[in-house]
Amino acid sequence: MARLFLAEETALGRPVVVKVLAPDLAQELSLERFTREIRVSARLQHPNIVPILTAGVAGGVPYYTMPYVEGESLRGRLKRVPSKERMPVGEALGILSDVARALAYAHERGVIHRDVKPENVLLSRDTAVVTDFGIAKAIDGARAAGGGGATLTQLGSTVGTPAYMAPEQASGDPALDQRADVYAWGVLAYELLAGEHPFAGKHSPRELITAHLVEAPPPLDQARPSLAPGLTMLITRCLAKDLPNAQAALASSSIRSPRLPHQARPPLNMFVQRRNHGFPPSPSFRSRTRAATRRMSRSATGSRTS
Repeated sequence: MARLFLAEETALGRPVVVKVLAPDLAQELSLERFTREIRVSARLQHPNIVPILTAGVAGGVPYYTMPYVEGESLRGRLKRVPSKERMPVGEALGILSDVARALAYAHERGVIHRDVKPENVLLSRDTAVVTDFGIAKAIDGARAAGGGGATLTQLGSTVGTPAYMAPEQASGDPALDQRADVYAWGVLAYELLAGEHPFAGKHSPRELITAHLVEAPPPLDQARPSLAPGLTMLITRCLAKDLPNAQAALASSSIRSPRLPHQARPPLNMFVQRRNHGFPPSPSFRSRTRAATRRMSRSATGSRTS
């Protein structure tokens, strides 16, 4: 969709990232619409959002620039997690909190990301920041204004990524809103905490889109039983889907999984608030803690009487 370059802004002598849209994609866009949409995203100013510095058109090809962030992408961090292990819960919740804050801030200002995924989350100095805010929407709107359409199989390369795409986004719902980001955040949360994508067995864009539309992921508390029930319940709610619409989109599918409607997805500031106050530990964790406390008490009593 875009080529990335590391450059130096000569006026201020600082490194910046320049993203240039692919020429074949640029031919389908209304450049005026793209620039207008970018301006909306450029107004976002938040500690967990990588801001857009400038945008323009050079040689008929749109581009935009952002600050260079030292560190690595969340995808890079996930690749460093040893095989058969999972990211520590504390680290995962810290990253998810930062991403949730960024999305909640943007949603309050009417901006939807549409392409939340590990590649668009950067980790720098113990902080997660979200990049490419509103770019997918800008491209989608500019394609529509320019006369370009998107088929179901093209959606992954134009307005989102199939692995993290909400059911309503995959089915081309024109009334897409911030709940699509909530779903993508839920997929991200599941992946970080479970150690694998909720639909890890799916590989092609069509398989992934079908799964998002009509399949339920394995329960998160089975993948990681030690998680607090409140946390697993919240993430499960984020992954809710509007099943009647999904079944209409894929009426020939034999897969059926009753789920909550996507309207039930909670706002992400709920996760931030619960995270700040701490999720209650799971029953199994409390049981292990009480057992360990009793053993320590017996040991201490024995040592005093000897």
